[in-house]
Amino acid sequence: MEIANRIILLLLLLPGIAVAQNASGGRTQEVHVGVILDLGSLVGKIAITSISLALEDFYAAHQNYSTKLVLHIRDSKSDDVQAASQASTKYVFVCCSAALDLLENYNVETIIGPEKSSQAIFISELGTKSHVPVISFTATSPTLSTSSLPYFVRATLNDSAQVSCIASIIKAYGWRKVISIYEDSEYGRGIISYLVDVLQEVNVQVPYRSVIPPSATSEQITKELYKLMTMQTRVYIVHMSSMLASTLFLKAKEIGMMEKGHVWIITGGVTNLIDSLHPSVVESMNGALGVHFYVPKSTELDNFTTRWNMRYRIDNPTDPPSKLSIFGLWSYDTIWAVAQAAEKVGLANATFRKPISKQKTTDLETLETSSNGPELLKEIMQSKFIGLSGRFDLSDRQLVVSAFQIINIFGRGWREIGYWSAQNGLSRKLNQSQPTTYSTSMPDLNPVIWPGETTDIPKGFEVPASGKKLQVGVRPSGYQQFIKVEKDQITGATKATGLSVDVFEEAVKILPYAVPFEYILFGSPEDTSSRSYDDFVYQVHLKIYDIVIGDITIRYNRTFYADFTVPYTESGIAMVVPVRDSINKNTWIFLKPLTPGMWLGSIAFFIYTGVVVFSLEFLGNNQNVRRPIPRQLGILIFFSLFEEKEIVERFLSRIVLIVWLCFLLVVTSSYTANLSSMLTVQQLHPTVNDIQELLKSGENVGYHRGSYVKGLLEELGFERSKIKPYDTPDDFHNALSTGSSNGGIAALVHEVPYIKLFLANHCKGYTMVGPIYKAAGFGYALAKGNPLLSDISKAILNVTGGDTILQIEKKWIGYQNDCQNVGPITGSSSLTFDNFRELFILTGAASTSSLLIALVIYAYKKQHRSTEVIEVDRTQVEENRANEDKNEPQEGNQGVAPEDHVQFRRDREENDQLHEQTGSERVGDRNPHTSTDACNGSVASHRGEPITVLQAESIRS
Repeated sequence: MEIANRIILLLLLLPGIAVAQNASGGRTQEVHVGVILDLGSLVGKIAITSISLALEDFYAAHQNYSTKLVLHIRDSKSDDVQAASQASTKYVFVCCSAALDLLENYNVETIIGPEKSSQAIFISELGTKSHVPVISFTATSPTLSTSSLPYFVRATLNDSAQVSCIASIIKAYGWRKVISIYEDSEYGRGIISYLVDVLQEVNVQVPYRSVIPPSATSEQITKELYKLMTMQTRVYIVHMSSMLASTLFLKAKEIGMMEKGHVWIITGGVTNLIDSLHPSVVESMNGALGVHFYVPKSTELDNFTTRWNMRYRIDNPTDPPSKLSIFGLWSYDTIWAVAQAAEKVGLANATFRKPISKQKTTDLETLETSSNGPELLKEIMQSKFIGLSGRFDLSDRQLVVSAFQIINIFGRGWREIGYWSAQNGLSRKLNQSQPTTYSTSMPDLNPVIWPGETTDIPKGFEVPASGKKLQVGVRPSGYQQFIKVEKDQITGATKATGLSVDVFEEAVKILPYAVPFEYILFGSPEDTSSRSYDDFVYQVHLKIYDIVIGDITIRYNRTFYADFTVPYTESGIAMVVPVRDSINKNTWIFLKPLTPGMWLGSIAFFIYTGVVVFSLEFLGNNQNVRRPIPRQLGILIFFSLFEEKEIVERFLSRIVLIVWLCFLLVVTSSYTANLSSMLTVQQLHPTVNDIQELLKSGENVGYHRGSYVKGLLEELGFERSKIKPYDTPDDFHNALSTGSSNGGIAALVHEVPYIKLFLANHCKGYTMVGPIYKAAGFGYALAKGNPLLSDISKAILNVTGGDTILQIEKKWIGYQNDCQNVGPITGSSSLTFDNFRELFILTGAASTSSLLIALVIYAYKKQHRSTEVIEVDRTQVEENRANEDKNEPQEGNQGVAPEDHVQFRRDREENDQLHEQTGSERVGDRNPHTSTDACNGSVASHRGEPITVLQAESIRS
């Protein structure tokens, strides 16, 4: 069976062997290339297999090339000294390293490798001296500077490229502190400074750096992990080689550091080889996040992977099966880049020039320089193609970053949770068009299964049970309702009670993790003013306390050295002043309920309403308004005050008066209520209404000793001799009662929470004026960057947003609503025109619209009467003409003379006017000289008088 397997493998390799033979049989120029790798490491074994396949594939695809790479492979054996000699007094040896052997004995045109960054530094210096490009696909340390090593080319990523991805992950999940665990080598140390700088940009701190030597034993690693367990931070960033990381995670799982609440983030040095690690090691990493270089899928990659797996078994028959990693792909693409560059340069006349030296001192000084090295380096840097690893571009003398794949290690493998790119940041999909922003706490990534097989995002912070308790600083206060501190005479423990303490303890109970704490006294229990609150808050900056609680005001100057939680009390600074009984003896006080504008507006509408009603009645022929002018003025005023049916006859007038009386009812009721309020409230009048009054009068003011209010009063302009400190509420009461003229104070300037507590106990005789100055309220102070800040602030919001804070305030302060003076006393303000704007508009609209309707009706009636008169005149003229034509004189009427027509029109106008004024019968109906025969419709004219208009209307009807 074994013989059959060998035959199959031999048949698969025959095409490649034939190609190599054909290539060697032609006229080709050999280009010598050195390869320095650790052939015993996993990366070295993977790379050697990929390099051999790369040579076969390249010359199979380019059979007409005139150059051919000839590889000279050397084993570095994980020894920096054997990888490259170093001329110094510390190491005394000559020309025994692999690099010098390749340069001196084989005149290699380029060197591929070495594997480690520390080796690459020295070999790159040799390459610079001999003008031979050094290309490494594994040396990722940022300390390898391409500016100081001009012949060094990095065919891999700089480790600093992944720090932005790691910082984005930490920011997305809201962690504030991380611990870095790295290998004490050139590779491990190189990334740390870049990582710390990027984390600081997103306000993340690195409180501790765990450095593990490459040769550390299991016991040393376990001891270091136990040390990490005593710390509060639970977010770890691991940057080390795969061998050292394997031991680390096996021990971390053994001691319980891979349980719920922990966060592990692994850099590419381990995740790029995750598929080749032992299954037990992968299982120990379950729940960790990893940054993995993204390799796009392709058919060529799948075919190559199959061939690579078969070749690797042949090259390493005694090793367990391994999987192709990104380092194998980079080594494959590197061979292609070097082979293409060698063909473009030609290297037909490649020569090495010896340096001119009179005396040989060291082997390094006698190194020959390559004549084609600069041109070969230029062509390598211009290599741009799509390789098995993706876009392969060395134009910046290092591989260009495309994207990182973020993985979550689970089971014996890993699962993809998202991607990161410099253009889009974190995203669930690689080609997401819009950049990701973190306005919410949930990142745009697939769900993660964290250590402990939980999907709940770890807090990243925990107070260790075996560690010290949270040190909570407390200090006595002049207001024991907020905080009271006592020392236990037996145990010596510090006890604290009060509103501030209860809020803190309730917030700690809400936290999703246990936080054991103990109170530490600042100062002495009896002394409430030995040191200022600024000194008290500064203790968290000095790391003496983890947090300080009490009646601590959140101030701007304190935020420079401490972070504050959200406030748990009201904010602001106000004054407490005495009140005095004050009965207003002003005889014109009855005018104050309404402003002058309101008075003028009411009077104007009073007159306007009277004029409107008067006009309506006049147009309606009301005889009561057709009186002498004094009588008319009296009726006009009467209209605006009363609704009398005997005086007001028209329906429109009654509508106007109803609306107007409703307006008067509202205004008079408001006037009465406001006047009563003024007469009542003004009996309790504050002695001082404004802080400027105290400044002008030079009165004494008081403040709580140790409070920052003193500095505020000095900034406002108060003399120091006028500012008096007091310690207790009773001292405030006595000073206010004494008065400024008798050595006391005229006002107490204090914070609103203290004032409400003071007024709850001294309600009568005092009131609060203000607030006169803004303040942020009381809060708790923590050291800068303390991860507890966010959780405690959220817990405080939970406490103050429910019934808990009401019960706490009831316990320590009592019912503040029992005192009506809690809050500023302000007199009732006068009613303005704007308060009744809509009512004025309604009244004016009703009056104006009624007047317009009346005018329209009047105009219509007048037009209708004029039309009737014209028709009667035309009828009479036609009848007169008919009588003249017949020449038949009528009895008692011998025709109508022109003067009779004039008299006829005058009689008609007089009758119309009289009818409009009295509304009685027409004049013609009462004329004894005329009579109408209703039966035959004839009209008899007596005494030769002309026919009147009323008679003509009767005839027509």
